[in-house]
Amino acid sequence: MEIIGTYGTWFIGLAVVFGLYMTWGIGANDAANAMGTSVGSKAITIRQAIVISAVFEFAGAFLAGGQVTSTIRQGIVDASDLAANPEYLVFGMLASLLAAGSWLMIASAKGWPVSTTHSIVGAIIGFAAVGIDPSVVHWDQVGSIVASWVISPLLGGLFAFLLMLSIQRLILDTDAPFQAARRWGPFYVFVVGFVIAGVTLFKGLTHLDIHLTHVESLLIAFFFGLFVAGAGWLFIRRVKMDPTADRTFHFASVEKVFAPMMVFTACSMAFAHGSNDVANGIGPLAAVVSVVSTGGEVAQKAGLPLWILTLGGLGIVLGIATMGYRVMRTIGTKITELTPTRGFSAELAAAATVVIASRTGLPVSTTHIAVGAVMGVGIARGIGALDLRVIGGIVMSWLVTLPIAAGLSAGFFFALKAIFG
Repeated sequence: MEIIGTYGTWFIGLAVVFGLYMTWGIGANDAANAMGTSVGSKAITIRQAIVISAVFEFAGAFLAGGQVTSTIRQGIVDASDLAANPEYLVFGMLASLLAAGSWLMIASAKGWPVSTTHSIVGAIIGFAAVGIDPSVVHWDQVGSIVASWVISPLLGGLFAFLLMLSIQRLILDTDAPFQAARRWGPFYVFVVGFVIAGVTLFKGLTHLDIHLTHVESLLIAFFFGLFVAGAGWLFIRRVKMDPTADRTFHFASVEKVFAPMMVFTACSMAFAHGSNDVANGIGPLAAVVSVVSTGGEVAQKAGLPLWILTLGGLGIVLGIATMGYRVMRTIGTKITELTPTRGFSAELAAAATVVIASRTGLPVSTTHIAVGAVMGVGIARGIGALDLRVIGGIVMSWLVTLPIAAGLSAGFFFALKAIFG
């Protein structure tokens, strides 16, 4: 308690800096996943992706990022075991933010799309198991995380594969693909609106302590889908057939129909991501603020002030603007060649997987889902359409995320303990 009282201002200052660093990493790595398929399919440019992300990621983080967040992420650490030494929780959360942020910076520089959730959870496991005692870690959660390495990409890939097959059958394999694309386009846009509304209603708004029933959520998502479909119809009807381009590539005009549709998926995914994953950075920050402000009391829940939400949103925007293009390039161009139809399938499949996972409780990673979805649309064209060397590098980065984040966190924990203890 004495340490909290003496160095409380320092701890909050460090938490703000490290929290901003972590959310910067979320923007540079995880948020870029939402834009990767749109950029890779050439539906939007990297500059446009940064602008869209800046607006909708911040809006999602600020409006639906949450008023209450668990101070102990995902139940990884038992808070009651830290009540006697609250400074250990402060040291641990500071170490976790710095460790996860450092790993995300390295991964983003390399263009590796890793999971920010796994980074922060791995960091918390590291400080708790090595710095305190292995018994304070809920190890059953670790098994769920490992399982998600397989579950996430498989689900995303399966949905993307099926969605791409539906586009091939309903549009590309018809006698008049362009007319079929204009006819079915609004339906696919409806699915985008319905699914993304589901992401926000099922995952984002719970942070605002707004609890809707299943029926209410479905009705709101349905009407939002109709609204988005109407807007999509207005854009689609403006697209004209290009006979000259069709002579070079038979489906050139069809791809032109799907290009504006991808803007809807890009905006919606950015908002949903901002509302969901900002907690990975500001959750530990809220824990530190809570412990310091109460004089050392360790609580399971901590109020989340608006300034922390604002900080998280700004950090994500900075990350996208400075280094997000590297991960966008990996997701959008290096795994497989993307066109608007393929990119649309991958992005919609990723969103649908998140919705299903959020309602069934499956332990999934949005990053892994996005990568799996891109692989799924590639497999729809044949295994030869995938760059297996790039995929191997991505999978390796997934496997090392937990141990690297854990090791860094343990080291930072002991350093902070030595400095302030």
